[in-house]
Amino acid sequence: MKPLRLLPVLLASTLAIPASLRADDPLANQFKAFDKDGDGRVSMAELEEKPMLKKLDQDGDGFVTLEETRSGMARLRGAVANRIKNGKDEQGTVPLEVLFGQVDANDDGKINKEELPNPEWFNKLDGNKDGIVVLDEARTVLGSQVSRKYLPRPENSAPIAKPDEKSLKEQPQQLKGSDHGIGHLVADITLKDLSGKDVTLSQLKAKNGLIIALFSATCPISNKLGAEYARLAKECSERDIAFVLLNAVPSDKTEDLQKFTKDHQITAAVLNDPQSTLLRTLSATTTTEVFLIDAARTLKYRGAVHDQYGLGYSKDAPTKEYLRMAMNDLVKGQPISIAATTAPGCALDLPANDKLATANTNVTYHNQVSRILQNHCVECHRADGVGPFPLETLADVIDNAGMIRKQVERGTMPPWFAAKSDASNESPWANDCSLSTRDKTDLLSWLTSSDRPAGDPKEAPLPRQFSGEWTIGKPDVVFALPKPFAIKAEGTMPYQKATITTSFPEDRWVQAYEIIPTAPQVVHHVIVRVHEKGSKISDRDEGSDGYWAAYVPGNTHRILPPAHAKRLPAGSTISFQIHYTPNGTTVEDQLKIGMIFSKEPPEYEVKVAAVSHPRIRIPAGASDHVEVRNQGVPTDMLFSAYMAHMHVRGKAFKYEVTYPDGKTETLLDIPRYDFNWQLAYDYKQPKFVPRGSVVKITAVYDNSTNNPANPDPTKEVRWGAQTYDEMMIGYVEHFVPLPKAKVAVK
Repeated sequence: MKPLRLLPVLLASTLAIPASLRADDPLANQFKAFDKDGDGRVSMAELEEKPMLKKLDQDGDGFVTLEETRSGMARLRGAVANRIKNGKDEQGTVPLEVLFGQVDANDDGKINKEELPNPEWFNKLDGNKDGIVVLDEARTVLGSQVSRKYLPRPENSAPIAKPDEKSLKEQPQQLKGSDHGIGHLVADITLKDLSGKDVTLSQLKAKNGLIIALFSATCPISNKLGAEYARLAKECSERDIAFVLLNAVPSDKTEDLQKFTKDHQITAAVLNDPQSTLLRTLSATTTTEVFLIDAARTLKYRGAVHDQYGLGYSKDAPTKEYLRMAMNDLVKGQPISIAATTAPGCALDLPANDKLATANTNVTYHNQVSRILQNHCVECHRADGVGPFPLETLADVIDNAGMIRKQVERGTMPPWFAAKSDASNESPWANDCSLSTRDKTDLLSWLTSSDRPAGDPKEAPLPRQFSGEWTIGKPDVVFALPKPFAIKAEGTMPYQKATITTSFPEDRWVQAYEIIPTAPQVVHHVIVRVHEKGSKISDRDEGSDGYWAAYVPGNTHRILPPAHAKRLPAGSTISFQIHYTPNGTTVEDQLKIGMIFSKEPPEYEVKVAAVSHPRIRIPAGASDHVEVRNQGVPTDMLFSAYMAHMHVRGKAFKYEVTYPDGKTETLLDIPRYDFNWQLAYDYKQPKFVPRGSVVKITAVYDNSTNNPANPDPTKEVRWGAQTYDEMMIGYVEHFVPLPKAKVAVK
C-alpha cells in the first residue's frame, strides 16, 4: 500500500471541512490516521515522506507531534492564503478543496446558485441537477487541481481583432478536397461549342491539363472576373494548360456569351453544357467556380480563382491566389497545397449527384483505387518511403490487400484520429487525411471483391512525383546533429537528445522548415525546441513551454502561410528530442533540419504554448483513469493548431474551451489516442479565443493489463520524460501580430 501524502490531506482537512464539522478536530483525526502505533508521534517509518517531515518537524528530532503539526499547518495555511490572494500557488494550481471552500460562503459543504451566480458554470458543475453542487460533482468537471496559471501572454504583440462571425460578406473557405471529388477521375463528357459542335474533355486538354472556368453573362461576380479570365487564358497557354469557359446557366443567350468574351478580350473557347451533365458530375455550386484537371483527367483543384471578389465585398487586389497556386503545384508535380475552396458567386441549383467526378460506376484499380492510394497512402508507402511496403503498383496492392483492408476497417489508416464535429459536416482541419465515406466504401468494396478488376490502363492517374532531398526547396541553412545515434536492432530505446548552438548575430525569421533523418524507418517522432542564448536546457522543460518544430512520418516539414514566421533568436541553441523505434536491423541516424528564411518582414509570429499537468498520478491497474487540467487565456488569442502528447498509456485526449460568457466548445476530441502518431491538427481558419476564456484538457489513461503497450500495469505512474513514464501536454499553436518596429529580416 502506498503511503499517504501528509500535506495535501492536512491542508484539505483544515481548509475545506465545513464549520459544522470542525468541532470534531479533523486535524487530530487525520494525525491519528498517520500515527499507526498510537504513541502521539509520526515517525519516518509511518510517514515515508522526508521533505514533508522536515517542514513540520520543528525541533529536528525526526518525529512530528500533533502540536508541531498544528503550528506547521498554521504557517502553511498562511502561505496558501497568500498564494491564492496573488492568483496562483507555487505550481500554478490550487487544490480544488481550497477553491470550493472559497466559493462555499456559508461553509455548509454545498454551493448554491447564490454563491455561484454564473448559470452556465453552475449548470456545468451541477451534475445531478438537484440545484446544489457538492465537492465530488466539482471534481468530476474540474479535476483535483484548479489552475491559476495562464497560457503565456504574447510579448510586444499588436492587438488581435475579433472576426465578425455574423458578417453578410462571403469569402472563399478552404474545403477538405477528398470530400469534394479531388483526386477522382472526371468522365470524358461531351460538351458543345457556341456553334453546336461536340467537344469532349479529352479533346480539350493540353500537356499539363485543363482548366474549366464557369461563368454566367448575367452574374455580376462573373463579370468582375472577366479581365482575370483573359489573363489566365494567356498564362495557361504559356504553361501548356488548356483554358476554356463553360456557361453555367443554360438559359443565357449566345449573343450575351459572345459579348462577355468580346468585352473582356477573352480568347478562350466558350462551351455549353445543355443538359448540365458536367456541372452535375462535378457537383458545381456557383457561377465562379473553376476546375483544374490534369492530363489524366484527375480533378486536382476546384474552387475560387482568388479572394479578390466575393459576396458583399471587393478588394483592390487578391491576397490569396488559389488557382495560380494550384497551377504552380501541378506544373511542378507537387501535391496541391490547397485543393478545394468555396467559390463565392451566383448559386447554381443542380440535382445532387452521388457519383461525384466519377468516370463510371464500376470501381477498378486504374480508375479509382490507384487514385485513392495516391491521395492518402503513397506519400509514405513508396519506394524509399517510411511505410513498411510500397503501394505504387497493382501488384503492390494485391500483395498487401489483407493488411490494407484490416487497417482501413480498424480506422488506423490513414492515420487521423480527430472525432468529427457535430456542428458541421465540413472538417475544420487543413491536414485532415481521413478517407471520405465514398472513398472508404469504394476501396473496401474493391479489396473484398472476388476479382479485384484492374480496369483500363488508359484511365490510370499520372504517377506521383516526389521532389529531391528537400520538399520545401533549397534551405537557407541546414543544421545536422553533431554525431550519429546508433539504433539497436531489437527492443526499445529511451529518448535520444542532442543540441546545436547557432551563431547568428541577429534574430532570423523562419518561413519553412524540414526535418530529414538519414534512417527514417526507425524515427518515431522528433520534437525540436529553441532556447534563448544563455538559457539553461533541462529535461523539465517539456511541458513548461511549447515546441519549435516537430517531425512524424508523413509530416516532415512545415511551410507557414505568407506573412507568418517563427523566430530563431540570435545565438540560440536548438535542442532535439528523438524517439527511435528499432526495426530488427542495427542502423545509425544523423538527422538534420533545414530552414528557409522570410524574404520580407513577417506580419505574424507563430508560437506554441503548452497546457500541461505535471502532477498526474495514474493508479496501478486503472483502465480508464481521467486527469483534467484548466488553464486561463490571458489575452485575445488566435489558435491555429493543436498537438496532444501522452505516452504509451495514453488512451484519449480532449481540448475544450469555456468562454467568458460561460459557453463551452470542444476544440479537438481524440477518442482513440495513438502514441505511434504524434499528429498535429491544423486549422483551416484560426480559432479566435477571447481573453478570460479557460482552456481545459482532459486525458484518459489505460494502466491496466488490457493495454498491450503497458510496460508495467502494477506500477503507479507519474510524470516523466521516458516512454515508461507518462505525460499530459496539450500543445496550442497560435500566432500574434508583430509590431513593425520589432521586425528585421537579415
